[in-house]
Amino acid sequence: MSALTVELVAADRRVWSGEASFVRARSAEGELGIMPGHTPMLGVVVEGDIVIKTEGGERTASVDGGFLSVDHDNVTIVAETVTEQG
Repeated sequence: MSALTVELVAADRRVWSGEASFVRARSAEGELGIMPGHTPMLGVVVEGDIVIKTEGGERTASVDGGFLSVDHDNVTIVAETVTEQG
């Protein structure tokens, strides 16, 4: 089974990186769900929650906006401020 390689980055630090099976984010065009094999894209992320589903459970973080890049099962989310929610 393939997985996504995800990197969640704030302006001042890398918040989290690892493998995931699914990423959910809110873009300017609406809710995005990203799974392995997703079409490459670059999008604007608006204020809201990022949900990352991993083998060990679910990670949630709030972002104030930024951008998201998907390329060959690599997902990078960059925001000015990222607040982890446990």
